[in-house]
Amino acid sequence: MGSPAPAPRPHRRAGGLFVLRTTLTAAFVAASLIAPATAHARTTTSTVGRPGTERPRAGQPGPGGSGVPALTDDQGRTLTLRGWNVEDKFHRGAEALSAITEKHFRDMRAKGFDFARLLVFWDDLEPRPGQYSKDYLRKIERVLDWAHTYGVKVLIDAHQDVFGPAFGHRGIPEWATRTDGLPFTPHPDDWFAEYFEPAVQRAFTHLYEDPDLRRAQARMWRTLADRFGGHPAVLGYDLINEPMGEPREGEDLPTAARRIERDQLTPMYDRLADAVRQADRDGWVFVEPTPIVGEGVPTGLGRIHDPKTVYAPHFYNSAMEAGADYDPAAGWIETYEQAVTRYPKEYKVPVVVGEWGPLENSLPNMNRFYREAMASLGRYSSGWAGYVWCYGGGYCAVDDSGAFRTNKELTAEPYAEAVAGTVRSASYDSAARVYRLEYDAARRGSRVTELSLPPGEWRVAAQGRAVVSRTTKGGNRALVVAAPGARVTVTVSEKGR
Repeated sequence: MGSPAPAPRPHRRAGGLFVLRTTLTAAFVAASLIAPATAHARTTTSTVGRPGTERPRAGQPGPGGSGVPALTDDQGRTLTLRGWNVEDKFHRGAEALSAITEKHFRDMRAKGFDFARLLVFWDDLEPRPGQYSKDYLRKIERVLDWAHTYGVKVLIDAHQDVFGPAFGHRGIPEWATRTDGLPFTPHPDDWFAEYFEPAVQRAFTHLYEDPDLRRAQARMWRTLADRFGGHPAVLGYDLINEPMGEPREGEDLPTAARRIERDQLTPMYDRLADAVRQADRDGWVFVEPTPIVGEGVPTGLGRIHDPKTVYAPHFYNSAMEAGADYDPAAGWIETYEQAVTRYPKEYKVPVVVGEWGPLENSLPNMNRFYREAMASLGRYSSGWAGYVWCYGGGYCAVDDSGAFRTNKELTAEPYAEAVAGTVRSASYDSAARVYRLEYDAARRGSRVTELSLPPGEWRVAAQGRAVVSRTTKGGNRALVVAAPGARVTVTVSEKGR
């Protein structure tokens, strides 16, 4: 089952513990990336043209009328995902995943969330070459069963931080770590800086280039897809978390990132998607750029030759990662949005943001940050997973009692989980607490549109040939059943307003 886990150490995203993420990226941002821009209002409008009768595939119009396609389910309904990362980074072997409980999914669903990005670790799955842990697979399945019980869709994320256990973290097994004897110096006060250590960078190069490691990584994914491809909770597979690489002499960070994405990540994703497809023809494959896109740098990824690819960037700001308040005048959200939408527009794939959320949530401008971030995410993405669903301080979404931590409640708003038809517009006015959805119902296939409601008392009304019913199974939800081809307008408003 692998060697014992190292003692927990401060980590940017490890159940609320924190270290500074101030690296070369922060300096680069300050120098050249962030340009001032006008802030957007919280009320957003999106338009989606997605026939409800087609088999799900990428390439159809999506959020915001921006040319970014929508994510769909196996009934062809347009999906919106709202949820959180779920993790256990510190337990391994017999105790692996023990920090994740049924309560996580029950509480998330009760607060209106329908999506979880589940962190799994290759070092736990395959502690020795070719020997896959049946116990770990059973533990993953137990977590998926809990998610299914509460109607939460799951993205299985092959997670790594600073490559893996060879460098004191989790991810790629030690037996698959090759450094050519290059040095590694730990950075206890800035874990992200460890990505720039020569040994770590060389390990990524070997993972991308060595034929035997390529085959091992593909077998790992084929094993996961074979075991969980038929599980009703599984939406898809995030092929590797926050991949990095090895810059060449004379390259600045953005140039190196674009080359690594183009020449190493793109072919890797094609290989891994092929491995998944040997076992699962229906799940979505999620591909990440390097974390440098968080600084407003467009990705260098090329086309992934799989019809169900999702672009899955992360949404972090270096200054806020280091504990600073949100600076609206810096225009970071606008710069990020402009950069991150280039790839999905060009290659016609949906976007789901795999991680986001600052450490310090109660600073003066953080209320504005959450409102503007939610507005931005709604303009171009099919959803997101915040970091992280845990009970306590730091990055945790909720405190020990299960109540939202300061400003985190702004992530919970009414939305349409699945729309059976062509969405004409969808908007949420956070000041008035009113959500409106207009769509043309599908003429064939599913006629059931599902709405998710956050805690509170909400009125749900529909105009057009449609009927509204309420359900509290697994959370506070409403269903709208429409006549084929009907034009439907749904209004969700908070009682007492």
